[in-house]
Amino acid sequence: MGWRGLVGSMAEYDACAAQLRADLMQSDIHDVVRSATLAANSHNTQPWRFHVGDRTIDILPDFSRRTPAVDPDDHHLFVSLGCAATNLALAAAASGRPGECTIAPDGSSLSYQFVSGSPKPQPLSAAICRRQSTRAEYDGRSVANADLNLLRDAAALAGANLVLIIARAQISKVRDLVVAANSDQMADPIFMRELKRWLRFNARSAIAFGDGLFSAASGNPSLPTLLGDIAVDQLLNSRSEGDKYARQIDSSAGIAIFVGDDESRDSWIRVGQACQRFALAATTLGLKLAFVNQPVEVARWRAELAGLIGTRKRPDLVLRFGYGPVLPYSLRRPVASVLA
Repeated sequence: MGWRGLVGSMAEYDACAAQLRADLMQSDIHDVVRSATLAANSHNTQPWRFHVGDRTIDILPDFSRRTPAVDPDDHHLFVSLGCAATNLALAAAASGRPGECTIAPDGSSLSYQFVSGSPKPQPLSAAICRRQSTRAEYDGRSVANADLNLLRDAAALAGANLVLIIARAQISKVRDLVVAANSDQMADPIFMRELKRWLRFNARSAIAFGDGLFSAASGNPSLPTLLGDIAVDQLLNSRSEGDKYARQIDSSAGIAIFVGDDESRDSWIRVGQACQRFALAATTLGLKLAFVNQPVEVARWRAELAGLIGTRKRPDLVLRFGYGPVLPYSLRRPVASVLA
């Protein structure tokens, strides 16, 4: 088998990504679900299921797609459900299904209940197909105060608090925490084994799975899967990764940190809803963003991050944002695969 047979074609990959995002505002209810699946989620594991009823769409956790090494309490999983809920509500309203999303009393799931109406584009709905986690260096430009205020307004949601950091000294302190926590993760063989499970080293693999972290979406070269596994073991190290994260954060305009009211599933879902609205608003403003969650994933660094932003609560999410390039979009599994 030749090289292309081993790694696949970027043209085919880009076509799949484009088709996934095409015609999202059609009237079919499955397009609403497809919009929901384009939400941010940890490792692109897509840990959700959707049950479509007569006037309801339930959003359910898929525990078979857990990542227990990086997310032992399923925090990221339930944040991901909140992100999906935001996309779903926006897409449903845009398609003529206005309604309300409610969280189950025990925080185990969500339900979107809707009525029939006229299609009505939502201010953030057009950004659903363009939002991406852009794991690259940005150009260092600052963001205007008016746009920062728009980001704050978009993320304003009861139960979720946003801290924006734009002072370089504070950004540097967050950078140092990210680098330190990333080193801890890379020294953990269980974490690295789990990470490798979700890495897709080439277009062929990414298309076949429809999930995971595609190397080209992070600006890395495509490799046959076997060589990719070897490269992770032999070439990936905490120093080079730390230097990369430091450059990326130093090139960013700011850091966004989300903090929920408590450590419940309900709170994590609300953080996800607020975060997704922030991400969509950033996209409409021409901004790129990427998660740098290491200081909240490694428990021993959370208190230091919390102290940095003046809270005693657990920080939930950390994102960097700024102006940067468009990288290949990540893929999603077919809608049929996520219907319960």
